[in-house]
Amino acid sequence: MHWILLRGLTREQSHWGSFSRRLEEAFPGHQFHLVDLPGTGVHFKEPSPDRIAEIREKVRHNVGHIPAPYNLIALSMGGMVALDWAQHATEGEIQNLVLINTSSGFSLPWRRMRPGAWPRIIRLLARRELFDREADILRLTSNRPVDLDVMKHWYSIQRQRPVSYANAYAQMKAAMAYKPLPQRPLPNALVLASKGDRIVHWNCSKVFEQRWQWTLKVHSSAGHDLPMDDPEWVIQQIKNWLPK
Repeated sequence: MHWILLRGLTREQSHWGSFSRRLEEAFPGHQFHLVDLPGTGVHFKEPSPDRIAEIREKVRHNVGHIPAPYNLIALSMGGMVALDWAQHATEGEIQNLVLINTSSGFSLPWRRMRPGAWPRIIRLLARRELFDREADILRLTSNRPVDLDVMKHWYSIQRQRPVSYANAYAQMKAAMAYKPLPQRPLPNALVLASKGDRIVHWNCSKVFEQRWQWTLKVHSSAGHDLPMDDPEWVIQQIKNWLPK
C-alpha cells in the first residue's frame, strides 16, 4: 500500500520529523512517500501556483513514478490539495484519505483562519530573522513544550530550502480561495482535528462529518500540528479506521 504525505502552508517533508518513521513501524509492508508542494522542499526554487487545483496537478505529476492506487495523509493546506485530488481522481486512483486539521470553503472564513492567527502569520512570513520566525511558527502550530532541537531543525530547513515570500503568499491565496465540489469523492474518509488548534477551528473538520458522513475524531488538546503533538494518537486513529 502506497501512502502520500502532504504538509501545509510553507512547510516541507522534513517538517514531518519522526512521524513517517513511526508510520513505517506501525504499518509494516506499507510504503510512505513524503511529497513536497511546489515552492517548498525540493521544489523551493519553483514558483507556487496560487490555486489549489494547479498545486494538485503539480503534485499529481510529481508522484507519477509511484504506482496507484494512492492513500493520502495530509495536514492543513495539504489536506485541501488531497481533497481536491480525490474529487478529480480517475476511478480507483485514491484508495484512502486522511485529512488532519484542514479547512475549506464549506466553513466560515473566521473559522478557517482564526481571527488572531491572520495578522500573526502575515507578520511571521514577512520576518527576516529566520531563527526567531521559525521558533514563533513552531510555538503557534504546536502545543507541546518548546523543544530547542526542533527549533534548530526547522531553522536549518529554512536555511537550506528557503520558501520565498512570493511562494508563501501564493500558497496562502490558494488556501483561502479553496472550495471543494459539493459531491462526496469517497464513501468514507478519516478526518482528524484538534480542539487546541489555534489556527484552524476544529469545526472546519466537523463540516465534513456533517456533510458527507465521514469519520471524525477530535483530539482534546493538541495544536495545529497534530502529528507532532501526538503522533501515536494519530497512528492509532488510522489503525482503528483503516479497513481490515
